[in-house]
Amino acid sequence: MTGAMAWILLAAVGLPTLVVAVELVAAHWPRRLPAASGSPRTALLVPAHDEGVDIAGTVRALRAAAPAGSRILVVADNCTDDSAEQARRAGAETIERRDPARRGKGFALDFGRDRLAADPPDVVIVLDADCAIDRDGLARLAAAAHIIGRPVQSAYLLRPRPELGALVALSGFAFLLRNLVRQRGLARLGAPALLTGSGMAFPWACFAAAPLASADVVEDLTIGIALARMGMDPVFLAEAVTLSDPARRAATLPQRRRWEHGFLRTAWREAPSLIAAGRWPLAWLGLHLAVPPLALLVLIDLFALALLDRNSPPFALLAALLALLALLLLLGWARFGRAQLPARQLMLIPLYMVWKLPLYAAAMLRPERSWTRTDRGRDGGDV
Repeated sequence: MTGAMAWILLAAVGLPTLVVAVELVAAHWPRRLPAASGSPRTALLVPAHDEGVDIAGTVRALRAAAPAGSRILVVADNCTDDSAEQARRAGAETIERRDPARRGKGFALDFGRDRLAADPPDVVIVLDADCAIDRDGLARLAAAAHIIGRPVQSAYLLRPRPELGALVALSGFAFLLRNLVRQRGLARLGAPALLTGSGMAFPWACFAAAPLASADVVEDLTIGIALARMGMDPVFLAEAVTLSDPARRAATLPQRRRWEHGFLRTAWREAPSLIAAGRWPLAWLGLHLAVPPLALLVLIDLFALALLDRNSPPFALLAALLALLALLLLLGWARFGRAQLPARQLMLIPLYMVWKLPLYAAAMLRPERSWTRTDRGRDGGDV
């Protein structure tokens, strides 16, 4: 490879690696939001598709944790089970939507917004039917969104479930890196947070303006980008934590495939114009989106290293960047990820990357374009 081509290759693969490194460093010094107080009129909006097994428990937990006077609205969306009946019995206001041709969470949220519009609350908090957030978290989200006047995203994480095996633990750690560590970095850099689908609080004006009705498989991501373009940059609130059980082992790959295919497609569409927007927060958001999922990024870097002359400066610089990234990921695990991923399973990360290779090949050949419900059954086992 010629000298000029080597430097071009370094720039192409080194820039996204540097972006991740900067975010991982910034994550250790997050921006703290000003203290928020008050009791805004709050509506908890819960989209539910075939959640009859768990929805009653979710509603009861929300009734116990929600700020006084909060309205709980469940949207039973294209359900084939008794989700609506179970939600009503648990005490939630429940509406049913039946439109098989327009499936997906975005349509359910839009349907719920229409119901709320007759008596708009100050703040809407969106929470998935399989998620939980504590009392302080709900109150903090509502107060922050009301005071700041912008969407607020909690730290949406998966509960550690070691009995489900190493694969699920590694996927949970990747989820934590994206939804907590890099979100903290984005906040410190002054960039918009990513909306991650659950534990999201919207002032009514933002919720009313959001382009909800969509079948996009990453509708939360696209909604957040659209709001940022409107000047309603989402904000990250690490002090509020939303928890969900991980998918069982058999469902982990389909879940990751759906999200990462959607992310790659959205990034390809949105990143260039965000980078060129001329406004710092949007520009960094565009750079963030231009970074492939971490496992794919490392695989690309390793492939680039194999193409470079080992005695050349580009090789040395890229190798140094990779070593820095590995160190920062280890520090991130030590501070944030010990409960999610036991130390003994760190050595399995290369196998996890190889496991995801078919996922990335499918992204080019057969990308996921339709929404499907994630199976979160209780069975599992070691991998």
